[in-house]
Amino acid sequence: MENTVQRIELRNRKGQKIVGLLEFPIGTPTGTTIVQHGYGGFKEQDHVVTMAKAFLNNGFVTFNFDATNTFGESDGEYEKATLGLHYEDFEDVANWAQEQDWFVAPLAVAGHSMGGYSAARYAEEYPDKIAFCAPIAPVVSGTLSWEAHEEFEPEEFRKWEETGMLVKTSSTNPNNIRRSPWTHMKERLDHDLLRKADRLVMPVFLYVGTKDTSIPPKHVQKFFDAIPEGKKTLVISEGAPHTYRTEGELRDLYNDLDQWIKSF
Repeated sequence: MENTVQRIELRNRKGQKIVGLLEFPIGTPTGTTIVQHGYGGFKEQDHVVTMAKAFLNNGFVTFNFDATNTFGESDGEYEKATLGLHYEDFEDVANWAQEQDWFVAPLAVAGHSMGGYSAARYAEEYPDKIAFCAPIAPVVSGTLSWEAHEEFEPEEFRKWEETGMLVKTSSTNPNNIRRSPWTHMKERLDHDLLRKADRLVMPVFLYVGTKDTSIPPKHVQKFFDAIPEGKKTLVISEGAPHTYRTEGELRDLYNDLDQWIKSF
């Protein structure tokens, strides 16, 4: 017997198309999970699929979607992407999902990088709606993101500010050219998960690699420390970078997340 997958389209608050994959577990569902990728990512990335599978294989209905302004199937342009818009898409999808006939409580939220920020922020804004929160290498705040750039890539960061545009080729798909305006970084300064971290009273699973220079472990540790005691878990994966691509990195992510889900 196989899992059932449906491709679904919906509209965000701006009328833009969002495309996601709705997948049902084998047997009776035990909950629902919303999963979001990071900056410039898409729903089919291996690490994003791995996150969704961990919940799916534990009985959760999963909705893994492409945010707008990225390289997936949803509307928008990459140059217009911001952390705020990424979160708005997550909020719109999560609120929409809870109104659907297929939705099964409780609700879990998960995401990677900017998607991790979205998942955590949604849990902060709607703590009564969220049973489980799994931010993977989340953007903790714009200020800390700024600090990471200055620490690990100061020359590139300086040129980005001077020229007003950072141009890179996607590591996942060489055909995708990532043009990031400096205004993207300035907009990040409006965001900070630390401000409402005390509202994360549900079980929270934080995960980050020791070689992550985009979201270094010390930043995730700061977020972990700000979350109330009792139901929080932090896994620092030895040798893992920001985006998990190797078989070992993906296996470690799955196993650690799977173990955490099973603990509840």
